[in-house]
Amino acid sequence: MFDSIAWRYDFLNHLLSFGIDRSWRKKAISIISETHKNPNIIDIATGTGDLAFEAVRLDPIRITGIDISEKMLDLGRKKAQLKGLSDLIKFIKCDSENICFEDNIFDVAMVAFGVRNFKDPLKGLGEMRRVLRKGGLAMVLEFSKPDGHLFRHAYDIYFRNFLPSIGGFFSKNRKAYRYLNESVMGFPSNEEFIEMMRETGFSGIRLTRLTKGIASIYTGIKD
Repeated sequence: MFDSIAWRYDFLNHLLSFGIDRSWRKKAISIISETHKNPNIIDIATGTGDLAFEAVRLDPIRITGIDISEKMLDLGRKKAQLKGLSDLIKFIKCDSENICFEDNIFDVAMVAFGVRNFKDPLKGLGEMRRVLRKGGLAMVLEFSKPDGHLFRHAYDIYFRNFLPSIGGFFSKNRKAYRYLNESVMGFPSNEEFIEMMRETGFSGIRLTRLTKGIASIYTGIKD
């Protein structure tokens, strides 16, 4: 499914979010910068690498983006080449729930809008923790339920009706954008996801809600 929409993925991310997704990624990276300088980073479910490219301002040692969609990764490699970042950012085909690295390798494990696609979110979070060094930071940027009855109602109408139609028209795959709606609506609440991170073994968990709660940033530490 993601291979089929890769060619329109970046364009539709920005269009469907009215460009706000860029500010969300910037905020996520700014939160990481509070505790980690020059980190070795793994960007999980990297897609075409937008979060990885934003993380360049952390002056990282290296960034490794992993995903199971080869066409998404190909686009990420082309973007890295155009930006002159091919030596810094590497894109590898790898399963987010069975990460192809040894334990205790990375300082930061981050994922943007990918956890809701995990077949088993607890296993995916566990893999993030496994590959982190002691004191390493996990950062999850994901859609969440917005604040306020009226705002949430308008949000639901947009996600259920307009988003699949617009996404389907431009990507030629309406099913993929219907899935986006379903995966967002079915994602755990803030409290439930925080409990999942605790269950996986993270501590010092912090929640930052964005744009009236449309998206949320979760961070946790590997003790």
